[in-house]
Amino acid sequence: MLKIGVLGAGHLGKIHIRLLLELNERYEFVGFYDPDDNNAASAIEQFGVTRYEDMDALLDAVDCIDIVTPTISHFDCASKALRKSKHVFIEKPVTETVEEAKALESLAHEAGVKVQVGHVERFNPAFQAAVPHFNNPMFIETHRLAQFNPRGTDVPVVLDLMIHDLDAILSVVKSGVKRISASGVAVVSDTPDIANARIEFDNGCVANLTSSRISMKNMRKSRFFQKDAYISVDFLTKELEVVRMENVEGEPDPFDMVLELGEGKPSKKISFDKPTISESNAIKEELDTFCTAIENDTTPIVSIEDGKAALEIAHQIVEKIKASGSLVVDNI
Repeated sequence: MLKIGVLGAGHLGKIHIRLLLELNERYEFVGFYDPDDNNAASAIEQFGVTRYEDMDALLDAVDCIDIVTPTISHFDCASKALRKSKHVFIEKPVTETVEEAKALESLAHEAGVKVQVGHVERFNPAFQAAVPHFNNPMFIETHRLAQFNPRGTDVPVVLDLMIHDLDAILSVVKSGVKRISASGVAVVSDTPDIANARIEFDNGCVANLTSSRISMKNMRKSRFFQKDAYISVDFLTKELEVVRMENVEGEPDPFDMVLELGEGKPSKKISFDKPTISESNAIKEELDTFCTAIENDTTPIVSIEDGKAALEIAHQIVEKIKASGSLVVDNI
């Protein structure tokens, strides 16, 4: 059984501690490190776990570490763990800068250990159910809107929210990026709170992404358009809808929705499928698969390379927003 510890016992860190304790057939939870006395006291009160007063002491006591600290400290924490040859699970974004991500990638390869990045939407049951239906989508549209929460406003909304959709899209579109255009505006914080990006891929696919953390409602929805199919993934409600156009064979059913495409072209029947999605906890799933990757010596589902790729695109979008100047927003 793998010995694991957690760095960071804030809001998300406590969720990770709870789920790792539930995964007691996969992990032996050793303890946590957090320099904040309030965070530490709360974690001890809730879970009765051991607090380490020194990060290095915790790293020496475990086989793998779960890093749930602010992004600014990701590189320092992960690099210390990797130099001790510890397997690393690290929350998104993987690091603050692309250069740091590249350095961690090199350290991980030198140490011969596993690094998994916490892009949790890959484990959303609605997205996982959608994956078998993807067949070279050529237009993708995403909306990730959130009501204002002071947590996360130390980074642009691109690195806070949009990066989830960037990672999901990059996992589906196996192509290089040709062109990026973007715009955004800082409304209540010092970095962009609402942003839109258009990504053109080398294979012709276009992705249009919108993210906001000043919305009146929450929305996490992606739509994928491909030849003869439209796939809608609702990450918030965990629902999937697949709409397909199929050739009509013989006489159509009177209740079928049929499109006549013109003389000499076959008629198309529209079918609607809304699969039943099994309920699951995406964070628990990703922590579980991290254990599997270590035990089976396989590449984690969201690798350090995946985390770096999403971060690279995110930073390019942020730079495009800076270059475009601020949008004027009259009404939110």
